[in-house]
Amino acid sequence: MVSPIEEIVSSEQSSSFHRDGAVHLQGVLDDKWVELLAEGLDECYEQPDGMSSALVSPKSELRIDQFPAARSKKLKKFIYESPLPALVGSILNGPIRFYMDQMFYKPAGLLMPTPWHQDTSYYNVEGHDLVRAWISPDIVPREASLEIVKGSHLWNITYRPLAGRDPDLSEEEYEAQMSMAEEFGIYERPGEDFSYNSAIMDKSLPETPNIEASRDSFDILNWHFEPGDVILFHGNVLHAAQGDIDLAYPRRSHAIMYAGPNIRYIKRPGQIIPDPIALLEQNPQTGQLLSEFDQIFPLLWEPS
Repeated sequence: MVSPIEEIVSSEQSSSFHRDGAVHLQGVLDDKWVELLAEGLDECYEQPDGMSSALVSPKSELRIDQFPAARSKKLKKFIYESPLPALVGSILNGPIRFYMDQMFYKPAGLLMPTPWHQDTSYYNVEGHDLVRAWISPDIVPREASLEIVKGSHLWNITYRPLAGRDPDLSEEEYEAQMSMAEEFGIYERPGEDFSYNSAIMDKSLPETPNIEASRDSFDILNWHFEPGDVILFHGNVLHAAQGDIDLAYPRRSHAIMYAGPNIRYIKRPGQIIPDPIALLEQNPQTGQLLSEFDQIFPLLWEPS
């Protein structure tokens, strides 16, 4: 029997995801889930922990929390019990596990842009069944919302992360680079246990193309977002968000990574986002399926 959630994702929407790399699902979360999400995000923002860092510029700021659901019962409930696992599962037509989550909190005022990047290279996982659910409890106008390069998940390229320290720089050169950035008012305020700048850049990977410099050359998709909507996008798709847009309220978003059955662990030399502590204790090896670590990456949904 097909559940009501599965009926929400049409075959056309599923095809759009696989063809384009993303799909916008409108009105699939009811008010109780939107309210729970808002409460969880606000709690995490007001009570940062060691995995909370911020990118700062003279005009704006972006707070990013790694694994916020690890300290928020409300966000964990949202991830595990909302319709999201079923929505992702109906897209992939397979069992779904929770991999990790992040909070992106842009305070009211001029919004900081999110540069073009690809998620896959920031994590120690690989495979084509990695899906990000992007949700906000706020109205996000099209010009401030998520945007993707249509079809870029099919390019079969893993790009170099934008963050991380250039391994070719000496300690003195690195410190000078950081000092210059701070003089211009553009810097990272690191968390006690996490910093994007502390990671080592993997220069063996190709640089991310400068999409913004030639936007007209790419087919870019973006959407006006309402509370209750969900954007699902592929882990390999190039995506970004525009900045220098004035909003009278914060742009709060929760980005949840769900993994399908074929996602495997891979130890990347230029890893940015750390593995969960519980996974490190298991000494994972490259090539192992996430399903081998069932207690760390729990099964949340599977086809009936």
